[in-house]
Amino acid sequence: MIQLEGVTMVAGNFALRDISFTIPTGGYGVLMGRTGCGKTTILESILGLRTIQAGRIRLGDVDVTELSPALRGIGYVPQDGALFMRMTVRRQLGLALDIRRVSASQAAERVEELADWLGITYLLERYPRGLSGGERQRVALGRALSFVPRVLCLDEPLSALDSETRQQMCELLGEVRQRTGVTTLHVTHNLDEAQRLADPLFRLADGRFERVDASVGRGAP
Repeated sequence: MIQLEGVTMVAGNFALRDISFTIPTGGYGVLMGRTGCGKTTILESILGLRTIQAGRIRLGDVDVTELSPALRGIGYVPQDGALFMRMTVRRQLGLALDIRRVSASQAAERVEELADWLGITYLLERYPRGLSGGERQRVALGRALSFVPRVLCLDEPLSALDSETRQQMCELLGEVRQRTGVTTLHVTHNLDEAQRLADPLFRLADGRFERVDASVGRGAP
């Protein structure tokens, strides 16, 4: 579960106030809105990268409002993947496991499992330079899922992809939900993407936060 209760975030002249919503355990929440409306601000508050001025944030049955990002147990896929240019794909997939001191044998097994599932085994010894957009996002997704997080946050992960690759990634994200049951918040401004994945779907516009019907929503930004 991801739950925000009366959360207020202020950055200079920009503010979001009294934001409340719940994504149930195993749900795939999608947050839509125009560029600059505050979608990423909300995501960063959940990740612990932005301090909130009021309210509470809960992940599962844990109040994480005061916890550091490292202690929140969140897998994160940023818009550009944020891969480390001097690390092979194999190393990137195993990084979070190394940090958590998982044994070398268990980490190697997990990396192979992820690579096979995500269809990137052929990339394991490659470096990020030269990877396609879809390949980069598959690697970033694998890195985020490697330590079996309880929550997954995705910040416009498909925005830079062509239409065909976007469709493939939507199918993969649906499979991720079915296979892992990880509770997810996916930020996007793409309506078709949102309608395909959202359960539930939220919209942020002019500082107002509302839940909308994912089967309708044709007036969403």
